[in-house]
Amino acid sequence: MSTILSPLSSMATIPLTILGSPSSTPHNQTYCPTHDEALRVPQAVFYSLLFLVGLAANLLALWVFLFLRRRWDSMHILLVNSAVSDLLLLAILPFRVYYHANGDVWRLGAAACRLVTNVFYMNMYVNIAMLGLIGLDRYAWLSRRGGGGARCAPVRNPCGVPWTWVICGLVWGLALAMMVYGEANRPQDLEDRKCFQYNRWDSFGCIASINVALEVMFWVVFIMQVVSYGKIATSRYGRTARKSFFVLLLFTVCFVPYHVFRPIYIRSQFNPSAYDLCRIQQTHQVMVLVSAFNACLDPVMYFLLSGLMRKAAARALCTHSCRIRDALGALGTHSCGIRGGE
Repeated sequence: MSTILSPLSSMATIPLTILGSPSSTPHNQTYCPTHDEALRVPQAVFYSLLFLVGLAANLLALWVFLFLRRRWDSMHILLVNSAVSDLLLLAILPFRVYYHANGDVWRLGAAACRLVTNVFYMNMYVNIAMLGLIGLDRYAWLSRRGGGGARCAPVRNPCGVPWTWVICGLVWGLALAMMVYGEANRPQDLEDRKCFQYNRWDSFGCIASINVALEVMFWVVFIMQVVSYGKIATSRYGRTARKSFFVLLLFTVCFVPYHVFRPIYIRSQFNPSAYDLCRIQQTHQVMVLVSAFNACLDPVMYFLLSGLMRKAAARALCTHSCRIRDALGALGTHSCGIRGGE
């Protein structure tokens, strides 16, 4: 399901690469300077904040998962893969900041534009896949736990670990394959000075069809999420249900607006006369920015789903507060012990 990637470029920040099959060649890039001027500074500021906050939070989460975890289970494997995809997406944001701060002028060449755009969307959809798998994992674990007698509960028992690695490997492999395929079918007559901008296409080619299929796949995953978390909410594990609900909330807030708008965006690329293209471009840029917030909100999900993450955060907070008090000349020694338990 995470093939939902690079091809999407064509609908997302318009990775000038991915709708570029011979049957769908770009036609006169449409550029709206008035709207772009209004969004240029806010985008540069928000992407900068997302990069700084998201980088610190995801690096902390990855450090906790890799170096403090003694036993691996399927949930933590999925969380690690989610954190890695977030960090790769965040690594692209400085390029977007550079582009918007530079007056929406791209000076790094068309190849660099294609690379950063494809990596951005690849990791966006890898993360969507991981969130979907996390939802299924939580539901499967609670179902087996409630039924009793299960030999291998997928979340707490290491029996599911090998299969979880295999599934994550397939997700990443499929994502990379789609990115390479999009690059191999890119159009050659792209403008070097623009990136993350709207493109028009002359015909509905095979890659455009894949993009539509991926849109359908997103909604299938979303429905699966709603069903899974709905069943969790009606279970007898109320505390787990409340924590799990945040994953569905995160998925809905960050990704649903983008995918609600995408069908309109795709249609406008093939029938531009029926749409206000400047408004389409402006709305699209806002939707992409909203989807990028996911990289900052995921660490909150890690905190809720991982007892190890909560203990590490509490320990770090206590240690920091002790150092501040010591620096201020506080009397006595402050104990920073953290109670165990997940």
